[in-house]
Amino acid sequence: MLARDDQDSLKRTPLHGLHVSLGGKMVPFAGYDMPVQYPAGVLKEHLHTRSSAGLFDVSHMGQLALRPKSGKVEDAARALERLVPQDIVAIAPGRQRYAQFTNPDGGILDDLMVANFGDHLFLVVNAACKEADEAHLRAHLSDDCIIDSLQDRALIALQGPKAEAALAKLCAEAPSMKFMDAGPHKVAGLDCFVLRSGYTGEDGFEISVPAADAERLAKTLLDNPDVMPIGLGARDSLRLEGGLCLYGHDIDTATTPVEAALEWSVQKSRRSGGARAGGFPGADTILAHFDHGASRRRVGLRTEGRAPVREGALLFADDAGGEPIGKVTSGGFGPSLNAPVAMGYVPSALSALDTKLFAEVRGQRLPLTVAAMPFVKNTYKR
Repeated sequence: MLARDDQDSLKRTPLHGLHVSLGGKMVPFAGYDMPVQYPAGVLKEHLHTRSSAGLFDVSHMGQLALRPKSGKVEDAARALERLVPQDIVAIAPGRQRYAQFTNPDGGILDDLMVANFGDHLFLVVNAACKEADEAHLRAHLSDDCIIDSLQDRALIALQGPKAEAALAKLCAEAPSMKFMDAGPHKVAGLDCFVLRSGYTGEDGFEISVPAADAERLAKTLLDNPDVMPIGLGARDSLRLEGGLCLYGHDIDTATTPVEAALEWSVQKSRRSGGARAGGFPGADTILAHFDHGASRRRVGLRTEGRAPVREGALLFADDAGGEPIGKVTSGGFGPSLNAPVAMGYVPSALSALDTKLFAEVRGQRLPLTVAAMPFVKNTYKR
C-alpha cells in the first residue's frame, strides 16, 4: 500500500468522488488514483462489458487540439505526418485513425488516436506519456500549429453491445455513427466530442465532456440498468482478449510498428513507393522492416493448462536447456474464454500460428502455442 503522503500526491480525475462513492478500490495508475475494480469484482465487470455495457473513466488520458495557423486542417495533418508514419491527410472530416509517435530509431514514443474535426485535429494520448507528447508536438509543430492541451475536459468510455442503445437515449446521432467516426455532438444537452472506437474489442464510444459536467453525465449513464462501472482490472483483461497493445508493455521506444504487428496501421501512402513515403522519425528502419521483415514479432500465445503466464515470463523453443528466445509482455486469465491468454515477442522464424513454445513459470517450462489474435472476435460497427 502507498503511504498517505504518496497517496495524496496522486492526481485525481473529475470522477474520483464518484468512484469512491461506488465502492471503487483505488490504486495508483500513471500518476492518478484510479479504480482497479468495484464491489462486483473484475470477473463480473469483464463479462458484463462483453454482454451489456461498461462505463470506464479514462480522464487520465491526454486530450489535445492541433489547430493549423493557416486555417486549413490539411496543413495540420501534413505537419503531424512529420511525427507519425500514418496517412493523416487522408482522414476525412468526422473520422479518426490510430497512429504512433516514432523516434529516430523507429521505436514507438506513444500510440494515439487522431480525429479530424473539420477545422482542427483532436488527439487522445496515453496518460503516462501526455506531458512528453505535448512537449514533442510543441518542439516540432509550433511553427505550423497552435497546440492546445484540453485539461478542462474529462473522458468517459462506454463499451459493450448495449453501449449504442444506452448512448442513444442521450445522443440522437449515436446510432448513425460507425466505427472510427468522431466529432462534436450534444450528449444529455452537453457539448461533447464523441468517438466511436474502443480498446475492449467491443463496439463502444469515448465521450469527451467538460470536466465540470463529467460526474453528472456518468451518473446519468449509470442510471441505465444495462450500464455498470468498470475498473482497470477488467479494462486490462478485455484489451488483452482483444489482442490490443498496452503502451509501456507490448510496445515501447525499442519496438517498431512492424515488430509490434501493427503494419495495418501504416497506410501505403507512407510506405516505400507511396505518395508521401517516409519523412517521419525512424523511417529508414521502419520501411526496411516493411520491405525486408523484422527479426522479431509480437504474437498471441495460448497455454495448454489453466495456469496464466504473466508479463515478464521468458520464452524458450524447447522444454529444457537453451537460451531464452523472447518474453511475455502481457498475460493473464481471459474470462470470456475461461482460459489463460498472453502476448509476447518471439523471433519471426518462430511466429507462425501453432508454433509450439515454452514459458518459464516458477522454475518450470509450460507449453504454449502461437495463436491468432484477437482472442475474442471484435464487434465494431463497420
